[in-house]
Amino acid sequence: MSNREDEYDYLFKVVLIGDSGVGKSNLLSRFTRNEFNLESKSTIGVEFATRSIQVEGKTIKAQIWDTAGQERYRAITSAYYRGAVGALLVYDIAKHLTYENAERWLKELQDHADSNIVIMLVGNKSDLRHLRAVPTDESKSFAEKHGLSFLETSALDSSNVELAFQTILTAIYNIVSQRQMSGQGNSDFSPASNVVPITVEPTQSSSSKGSCCQNN
Repeated sequence: MSNREDEYDYLFKVVLIGDSGVGKSNLLSRFTRNEFNLESKSTIGVEFATRSIQVEGKTIKAQIWDTAGQERYRAITSAYYRGAVGALLVYDIAKHLTYENAERWLKELQDHADSNIVIMLVGNKSDLRHLRAVPTDESKSFAEKHGLSFLETSALDSSNVELAFQTILTAIYNIVSQRQMSGQGNSDFSPASNVVPITVEPTQSSSSKGSCCQNN
């Protein structure tokens, strides 16, 4: 009996970045398992989960990576971004500092990720309207200035979570299919069946994929 989970046309690695506590892990669990954990602890190191969706009749398997937002886990950076074709840059609409830090996270993406990576700015915790510290218009302007798409989501009540992932995965698929049609299939955005899951241990022990985590 074949496992349908293993049948897909494209595998896209998408990373979640942003400060600790903005809800990255709950966005991941809401999209991949439709779960929300009010007591979720800070992520230690890296974890990822997968889910397949349909885009224009093709099966897209999304491999969503979540990492700790704390500085001390920076050693995993290069392995974390390797092979990523999309990124959700997440902040908390009720904590302005997490939004201010989006600029720094964007720079990290530019420094470590592929230059063609598709980026979406995500204002999470939109259910906390009464505590809003970041005006929607301000975020829209930031996104437009940097050429990002933008959505506000709530992992708690699920609003726009599905839409955020569908939007970024569709955007990646459109780029890939256009490249293929123009004969550039072997570019950086080739169908990501060549995206190899990189195992990064939660502790800072040497990972099987090598030296990226040891040369600091």
